[in-house]
Amino acid sequence: MGSLHRMAVLCGLTVLLASTAQAEEWKTAKEEEGIKVSLSEVAGSQYKAYRGVTVMKTTMAKLRALQEDVPGACAWIHECKTQKLLKHEGNQSWTYTQFNTPWPVTARDSVLHVTTVEGADGSLTRELDGQPKYLPEEKGFVRVAQVKGFWKLVPKGDQVEVTYQVHTEPGGSVPSWLANKFVVDAPFNTLKALKERAEK
Repeated sequence: MGSLHRMAVLCGLTVLLASTAQAEEWKTAKEEEGIKVSLSEVAGSQYKAYRGVTVMKTTMAKLRALQEDVPGACAWIHECKTQKLLKHEGNQSWTYTQFNTPWPVTARDSVLHVTTVEGADGSLTRELDGQPKYLPEEKGFVRVAQVKGFWKLVPKGDQVEVTYQVHTEPGGSVPSWLANKFVVDAPFNTLKALKERAEK
């Protein structure tokens, strides 16, 4: 029994250390107005993943309605020019978004496959997966090559904790100054604008 016990402790310790190491990969880049933005290196990519976390004084129903209004959501998504719902099927949807970019960078567009999963604790997770080949490319836009991320809404009493985490391969060439600015501005500005609407 002794060796089994030691193995169990060792396994537990390994899991603990692994989760701590993972957590340490995220470095806080900005913390203002109750919004915390962290960045993480991604193996094989020159672009960092971003994660924004905040708590909103609102209801799950209101947040869900704001997120499910696909064209309307463009008003609070960072640098969104226009957005539309392509298809909706059960807990899955496909959306098309065009983004503004500063001159001289070519504007970007993306197609996302969104899968909504409801947790037993009342939480809601929206998994985001880029589908660049879903639609033919639009003239004047560079299609975002890869998107992986999620939204997670967790009810906390009369508040909701909101996490927005994404890693993007923007396609084409993007200057490093713009990429570094985007990974901080995108989660911060998106969550700030969503919070303003959700708390009204």
